[in-house]
Amino acid sequence: MNTAPDQPRWLTDEEQRVWRAYMHATTLMEDHLDRQLQRDAGMPHIYYGLLVGLAEAPRRRLRMTELAMQAKITRSRLSHAIARLEKNGWVRREDCPSDKRGQFAVLTDEGYEVLRRTAPGHVSAVRQAMFDRLSSEQQKALGEIMQIVAEGLQPDEAGADLPWLR
Repeated sequence: MNTAPDQPRWLTDEEQRVWRAYMHATTLMEDHLDRQLQRDAGMPHIYYGLLVGLAEAPRRRLRMTELAMQAKITRSRLSHAIARLEKNGWVRREDCPSDKRGQFAVLTDEGYEVLRRTAPGHVSAVRQAMFDRLSSEQQKALGEIMQIVAEGLQPDEAGADLPWLR
């Protein structure tokens, strides 16, 4: 069989099985976590991740560009999310004194309290959905695999098409 160089390299049956299992699991996991967080705190999973990122930052504040990079989302999506979190009183924006175009997102005391109350249920949902189902060896292997995949999707070269640069 003569395969032209411009022909796709189709997935094998085993690769297709792995790919579909991955897509199935990640879609169900995101839904599971979104439902838990909507029920417990009235927020989607992405908002929870933003609050965690701010809570872990020095002085509970990050430049918007840094927060977008950390969350792996576009600046537009981040701006929309921060607007909603501001409306709830959980985050506020502050101008950056050294860069007139830059802004900080700052976790408010109210936002920190929401996170503090929500975290135990969220950790329980993550543990139940993932870690309680995997052996220590499987957890380690999954972590290593996901690190390799993430590194391949986040090139270091200038001009890389990454969400937070859009």
